[in-house]
Amino acid sequence: MRRTSALIVGGGPAGAAAAIGLARGGVTPLLIERDAETRDALCGGFLSWATLARLATLGVDPIALGAHRIERVALLAGNRQAEARLPAPAAALSRRTLDTALLRQAEAAGAGIERGIAVRAFDTGTLRLDDGGTIAGDSLVLATGKHELRGTARPKAGDNAAIGLRWRLGASPTLTRLLAGRIELHLFRGGYAGLNLQEDGGANLCLAVRPARFAAADHRPDTLLAQLAREAPALADRIAAAATVGPAQAIANVPYGWRATTGTPGLYRIGDQCGVIPSLAGEGMAIAIASGGAAAEAILRGEPAPLFQPRFARRIRRPITLAAALWHTAEHPAGARALIVAVAFAPALAGLAARLTRLD
Repeated sequence: MRRTSALIVGGGPAGAAAAIGLARGGVTPLLIERDAETRDALCGGFLSWATLARLATLGVDPIALGAHRIERVALLAGNRQAEARLPAPAAALSRRTLDTALLRQAEAAGAGIERGIAVRAFDTGTLRLDDGGTIAGDSLVLATGKHELRGTARPKAGDNAAIGLRWRLGASPTLTRLLAGRIELHLFRGGYAGLNLQEDGGANLCLAVRPARFAAADHRPDTLLAQLAREAPALADRIAAAATVGPAQAIANVPYGWRATTGTPGLYRIGDQCGVIPSLAGEGMAIAIASGGAAAEAILRGEPAPLFQPRFARRIRRPITLAAALWHTAEHPAGARALIVAVAFAPALAGLAARLTRLD
């Protein structure tokens, strides 16, 4: 059995932030990542102004990496829409580019990184690997995102379950004109879609839908997308403008609104493993990075996980609770109309909601 002082499972933004924090604090962590090459993850392409500030402390500048600058948010439902300025400029960057930059910073700080290692389960402080090997750590940082690890599974999502879907829309001049400088939230019965340009000129289309809505499309992502195009003319225009529409990616049972309020000795949950904010808030990446840094600080000062976890849960309670309330409102046609009318009448309300759903 191999052993290390601090073991991080997952090489996304949360895990990389924890690795950077630990390495800068004088501890040499070992980060293991199941993918041999960095993939473009399903979610996390939008970076709020709060996220940009946190990334700067880690030595990563998304704008220098080619990120698309975003200054406005648009709400669209049926034939209605409203637009407002964000409280501060945000950005959109592919997860492949961002995760690569963050892992490069972690390695430069002194963290050990091993890729292509799949973990089968966690059992009493030890990770069991697919190849039969084991790794133990004095502290285990769980940063597996929305994917569960046997032995550390989150509670069932219940009424807050959602299915995440994603398509890449190929770059075109019309798509650039429609989306330049803004992120769009398309609201529809049973869910919503976020749409923004990324560094290559293509667009990221991410959906969060209720299981019942997905079942009504025979559990077929492309059938659902075709249904939404008929319901939402503006979304149909964006899809039609794309040079290509890539294959769908999907993940089930996303527990929006959940927070880890209790801790297990030796196990520090970070990112989506410590709290899942509805993605329409655009603050998931900030929570991921902040939780990774907070876990690193807790480990460095000897704070046990049962104290760290509820403390961080209190910190993310407000943005997650408010984002969940907005999600529940937006997924109903009457609620979506009310939100659009409110923003059209008083655009400052969108800025207020954006500020209140930021992590302190």
